[in-house]
Parts: sequence; C-alpha cells; structure tokens
Amino acid sequence: MSNGVEVRTAGSSRAPEAQTGVNSRIICSALAEKNFWLFFFIGVTHICSSIAHPTNASDFAPYFYDNGPYSRNGNLAFFSLSEDTAVGTQIYCLNGTDPEGQEVRYGLSFDPGSKEFFRIDPKSGNITLIEKLDREKQDSIDVLVSITDGKSKVVERVTIFVMDANDEKPEFRNMPAFIDVVETTESGSSIYKVEAVDKDTGSGGSVTYYLQVPLFTVDRHSGVVRIKSGEMLDYEKTKTHFITVIAKDGGGNFNGKEQFLSSSATLTVNVIDAQDTPPSFIGTPYFGYVYEISVPGSEIITVIAKDGDVGNPNPVRYSFVDGDDGVFSINKTSGCISLLTQPIFLKREIFNIQVKASEVSPAGRLMDYGVTIVVIRVVDLNNNPPTFYGVNGPQNVFELTMYEHPPEGEILRGLQIIVNDSDQGANAKFNLRLIGPGRMLRVVPQTVLNEAQVTILVEDSAAMDYEKHQFLTYKLLAVEIDTPERFSATADIVIHLLDTNDNAPKFSSDYYIARIPENSPGGSNVVSVTATDPDSGSWGDVKYSVYGSGADLFLIQPESGIIYTQPWASLDAEVRSKYNFYVKAEDTEGKYSLAEVFVTVLDLNDHPPSFNDNFLETTMVIGAPVKIEAVDDDAEVPNNVIQYAIMKAEPDNNIFEINADTGEIMLKSYIKSMAIIQNITKHRDCTWSLVVQARDRGQPSFSTTAVIKIDITEATQLKGGPLGPFLLQGRNKPLQILGMLAGIIALMVTLTVVISTAIFLRNKKSNRILPNRRVRRRPRRENTWTLKNPFKKPETSGAKFRVEEEEEREPGVVVENVNYNNNVSNIRRQWPPPPPPSAPSLPPPPPLCTPRERQWAVPTVSATVGPRPKKKPVITRQDTVNKALVSELKMRLEQKRMQNN
Repeated sequence: MSNGVEVRTAGSSRAPEAQTGVNSRIICSALAEKNFWLFFFIGVTHICSSIAHPTNASDFAPYFYDNGPYSRNGNLAFFSLSEDTAVGTQIYCLNGTDPEGQEVRYGLSFDPGSKEFFRIDPKSGNITLIEKLDREKQDSIDVLVSITDGKSKVVERVTIFVMDANDEKPEFRNMPAFIDVVETTESGSSIYKVEAVDKDTGSGGSVTYYLQVPLFTVDRHSGVVRIKSGEMLDYEKTKTHFITVIAKDGGGNFNGKEQFLSSSATLTVNVIDAQDTPPSFIGTPYFGYVYEISVPGSEIITVIAKDGDVGNPNPVRYSFVDGDDGVFSINKTSGCISLLTQPIFLKREIFNIQVKASEVSPAGRLMDYGVTIVVIRVVDLNNNPPTFYGVNGPQNVFELTMYEHPPEGEILRGLQIIVNDSDQGANAKFNLRLIGPGRMLRVVPQTVLNEAQVTILVEDSAAMDYEKHQFLTYKLLAVEIDTPERFSATADIVIHLLDTNDNAPKFSSDYYIARIPENSPGGSNVVSVTATDPDSGSWGDVKYSVYGSGADLFLIQPESGIIYTQPWASLDAEVRSKYNFYVKAEDTEGKYSLAEVFVTVLDLNDHPPSFNDNFLETTMVIGAPVKIEAVDDDAEVPNNVIQYAIMKAEPDNNIFEINADTGEIMLKSYIKSMAIIQNITKHRDCTWSLVVQARDRGQPSFSTTAVIKIDITEATQLKGGPLGPFLLQGRNKPLQILGMLAGIIALMVTLTVVISTAIFLRNKKSNRILPNRRVRRRPRRENTWTLKNPFKKPETSGAKFRVEEEEEREPGVVVENVNYNNNVSNIRRQWPPPPPPSAPSLPPPPPLCTPRERQWAVPTVSATVGPRPKKKPVITRQDTVNKALVSELKMRLEQKRMQNN
C-alpha cells in the first residue's frame, strides 16, 4: 500500500520475496493449514490490484530483516535482555531495507502510559538502554518498532523479555521472631520454622539456611530450627538465647561475575523454667564453734538454701539427716542451728552434721531436696597470746653479729627463737611475719599451730651491704589467725654486719679531659683524678698508677691521684698534640677500676712564618699576579694563619699591592702597560725589589720578611682576526683553543690537497705546451723571517691560497710569463748586481693598549733571520734555447697526431 502504514506482528514483512524468521514461519504455517483459501484470495486480489495500478506497482513498503532471536540486529523479535545491563548500553540495532533501495528510517515507541526504557537512533537503528531494568518488577517490555522509506511505514509490535540476574537478597517473612521454649524440651525437637524468599529465579532464587550458635541447628532447605541432638536447655544457666539465622541464595551471574547474596535475622528464644532443680545451699561450706562459755539455746550457725528453679521457686524446709547426736536442733523454716546442752557434756570435739533442705509443693508435699555438711568444732576460750622464748625463757630482743653478704638461703644459726601459744585448737593457730628493710630475710614457718622453732633465712645477699647498713633491725610478728581477739606478739631482731673487701675503687668519672700548654716545664700538673673505695679500714685505701702507649711522658702521685709530666718531658703541639692513656685505682687486695685520660697539648705561637726560597725571584706579566707563600709550623689557628703585607717597594711604592690572605702580588688596577709604569717611576729598569712581610695572628704575633725580586714584562696584544674575541673569552680554556687550531690546520691541509688534485687533473687532460717565460733578474734582497700572527685575517680572499716560490727560484731571478705567443723564443734576462748584505731588522714596536679596552696579551718574541741561500743550477742561454726547441717539437708532434686521427 502506498503512503500508508502497515501494522504487523513480530516476524512478518512486506517484501515480495520469500520471508525468513522463526516466528513468521510458524505463524504462516499455522494459518496456511486453516485459511489456505483466504490467503489465496488475498494474493490474487493483490496481484490484480498491482496490474490495475502500474504506477504503484513498483512502490513496495520497507521491511525488517528477521535474523532470529540470537542476533543483535534485525526486527527485535524474541529479543531478551539481562536486568543487570548498564544504562547507556547499546543493546540492539534495527536492520531493514527498502525494495526500491530508498533510504530508510527507524522508529521505536511505547504504549501510552508505559515507561520508556529505550531510545533509538532513527538513522542507524541503534537502540540504547536509558532506564534501569528490574525483572522482579517487570519481566517483559512491549515496544512498537517502525521502518519507513518516506512513503510507506511498517510498524511491528515486539516483546522484549527481561532476563533475571542475581540482584536480590533473600527476604525473611517471619523474622525477627520471639518464641518461648520450656527448658525440659527434648533434644532434637523442632522449635520454629524460618521462611525466607528470594525473588530471583533459578539458582539465585534458591534459599539455604545457616546458624551461628552451637546449641541449635537448622535444616538447610526447610528452615526448621531444632535443639541440637545431645543438648538441653537450662534456665538456670541461660535464660535467653539469641540465634542469628543466615539465608543464602544459590548464587548467580551479576554484571558478568558470579555473585552470592545473603541476609540475616535474629530469632530470640526465651527459656521457660521448670521444676527440675533441687534446692541448693548458699555460703557453703559451713563451720560453727561451741565455746566453753556457751549456754544451752545458743545459736551456733544458720544455713540458707533456695529452690534451684528460680523462675518459679517453692519454699524450703530444713532438717537433720545425721551427726547431730541429739545435742543440736535446727529451725525448720530459718535453718538456725542451736546448742541444746552444756559444752561440758559434749563428747566430741568436732561434729559433722548432715542438713537437708527440701522443696515444699503448694499442696504441702515434700519434693526434691539438697544436702550439705555443717562442721561444728568445740573450742576453749582464747585467753593466751603467742609468746617468743630464747635460751633463758621469754625474750623480746634477739641480737646477732655476722659478715655482710652471706650466701642466699643460709640460716642465721646464731638466733635461737621458739614461739608458743598455750591455747588449743584454732586459738593456738597464728602466722609469723618478719617486718624490716627490704626483703633481705625470710622467716620459716609462716603458719604455726601451738609451738614451733623459728628459722630465719637469707633472701637477698646483695642487699646485706655493710656500706649501706651497718646494722639491721627487724620486727618478728606473731598474729593469731582464726580468733576474734587476734592476739599478737612481737620481738626485735638486731643484726650487726661486719665489713668485707667487697668493693673495687670507683672513679668519679669514666674519663678525664685535660689541657696543658706546650711550653709547660717538666713536672707540671696536668689533671687530678679521684677514686673512692667505700670499704672500711685498709680496704678503703686507694693507690693510683698510669699505663698505656700515651703515658710515657706522664706520671701520677699514687696517693693523691695528681697526674703530672715527666721532669724531662718537653711537650710540643707541632710534634704531637693528643695523648690518651689509662689510670688505674687499686685497693690493698688488688681490686681495681680504670678510667681513660685524654690530654690535649695547647698550641702556643712559638714559630714565626718562613718563606719558601723558590718564590723569592720571579717574573710578572702585566695583568697576571705573582703568588708568594710562607709557612707557619704552629699547629693550630690562629697561630698558623698568615697575613701578608708589602713593607717596601723599590724604586716606587705605588706600583704593587698584595692580597693579605693569599699572598698574591699584583700591579695596581690602573697600571695596564709598561708605559704607565715608566711614566710613574721615571725609570726604564723593569726589575723591582719588594720587601714582603708575613705575620701570623697568634699572641704574641711573629713576622718574617723576605725580599722579592720581580721582573715586569709586557705581553704582545693579540689583535685582529675573527678569532680574537673567541681567544679572549677562552683564555682560561687552553684545550679548547688547541682543538680549534688543530681544526683550522686540518681544514687548510684538506683544501690544499683538493686544489692540488684539481690542478693535477686539469694539467693531465690538457696537452698545451707550457708558455715561454721571461726571466728578469731583480736586485738580490735578503728576506727577513718574521713570526706572523696566525690569527690575522688576510686582506683578500686570494691571499689565502697564494703560493710563494721565492725559495724555489734562484735568488734575484724574476720569471715573467709571455702569453701572447707561445713560440717566441726571445728570452730576456736581467742580471743586476747583488746587493750588499743587510743586518737583521729590528722587531716591530708593540701596539699600544688603551685604558678603555683591555685585550688578552700573549708574550711574543720578535727576531729576524737571514735566509740561507740554496744552491741552484746555473741557467745558461743555451739551456733556454734548447727548452724552447723541445717545446716547439712537442707541439708539432701533437698536431700531426691529431690530423692522423
């Protein structure tokens, strides 16, 4: 149909050719079986319509390609998309064509009121996801896709299926929960069923349950919570249990990765108490006492019991089971035990009575019960305190004399102490303690019943030091344990310590630092060392001595510790300024300690500066300094720091100046040439005498003078040439200048070789006869040799390649080329008389330097040397004629050879 819209279902097309696609084949096949004749009629009608309207027969509607459900391009039929697809992802490309080859456009729309999840590019057909998918909310999306060629438009309704991804956690339906369970519930019993649902499909929708408590278990698939086999609830131990239940799915794909999700909830189990626990006594064990002054009816002790089922307790009733011998009674409700008779009639000292506590039901029936033992002891009155005894009876002071530092664990055998309590039983039980400085001593035994021999042991031998404690005083204390009176007794133990030689002398410092001037006479005190020995008597006497490689020049007074120099010792800081040695402090038994002594010999200014004779005569070039140097043999600054000064200069004092620190002598800044010096001094003599003083900075200061003879010369200025500025800049880089000169020489040699080769090749190709020459003799002249400036630029470019042949020619002979006629043999010679010998010429005067421009000056030497005449063969007239004939003959032979060719 032209200019119309055709609506189809997914998989159909409008093209005249055969259609493809799974959906279209299925639909067509089904319709073909049922409505074959209907389709046949429609086809015939369509053909007839096309014949009747030939103008529209060629206008076919565009159609989509049906590439199947697994393709990413086509008509979007049976297309599915995972819900975890990221927003902005290109998910599909619509693909179709027009039979006439027209350009097609694509469209995508949704039903009114539906959420739009996709966006399409009309030209390319690319479909992009623009909204987040959620299968649990919407598992399919209906869209209308269209294709048009501008005239006809085809619209198809397709369904996009949203595939599940594991993005949902399991959700509990009945959690958290609170349940009550009776403590008597049997193990293995079910107490609750947990239910959780996962909205995902497949393995991601399956739920498995887990617990994190040891008393309960859960069925992983059904969620039934049970009491673990072999376990029982106990209200008395734990009243409430908090069970964390974890629901975990089976895992699934999410964003391209395997993902497992889980949730947790708490199940609270309240344990209900049951009557299953007998009464229990509180405060056991029970001990009671009957004293000799007790009367019948006296309360001995009260027992207390409570029902073990604290959630719903029953009252308790008390009674005796055995052991009371009829002399004691117990209150049935309070549990108070009383005495029934006089203590004198008691036949035993200790009674072990069994007491029963029974539950009473609401109906008054006795139920479960508990039993405990009550121990009742018959004791007398505590009317005797502990007492200490010595050899002669009761004693409160014990004394002992012993040496310091006895061995640890040694018994102080000089002390004979006995302690006694005349009471009986518990009244005669007491503890012994030793109270005093530190933990030097220990008493044995520490607990006494009635009577014991007291032994005192050494616990800390090092602390029993005579130098710290000359005597020790301790308190020996005996205190009753189980009596209300807590009777006690004390005794003084006084220990007098005797001294031993247990200490070595100790210096006041581990090292001593001393300083002594180098001019100190022999026997001068250097330093005093001190060591002390805390021992008493002769053991505390200390003697000193020195030893070591640096102790040769030193002695020490054995008693006082004063270190002094040997009588013959002469200390010189310039020879050796540091000494170190050891000093030893020793007592009468040979115990000793060491300390190190460091002695520094202080330098004094005892050496004057001295000059080096090698620098007393020198030559100075104007602009360059001359350095002199003096040496001071002192060891330290400022004694060896030298300052220089010019004391006198002849013939003039205003020419030179000197750097006071370095000793560099230089001309004053305004002196640039010899002319200035001559103008100032009015002398042409360039030899100067300077009196230079070298003075050190010590106290007192010493000085030395020297006469320096200086010859002043002036360097020839380096002018002209393109390399002048470069040489001025690089005067401190001689290697760079030499490299440049080598490069220039190499370039000149290369050019010379190239030019010589070119001339040789040209002459080889040319067969012309060389022109005749006229030889003229000029007056003989002696050439002077002058050292020319290699850096001076030539006046013309041709001068670089000018070849001088004076040495090759005969002296005084001038050869002229005659180019107008090669065959002329007329040769004219002039033989002038030889000139008289000339004296060597004077060197050129040096160029003057202006004060405004300072150029780099290089010392040069100018001289003239007369050339040494070389022996040349004498050229006669006949020889010249012969050469001309030979040349003419060569030319004729060459012409004849050319004619023959």
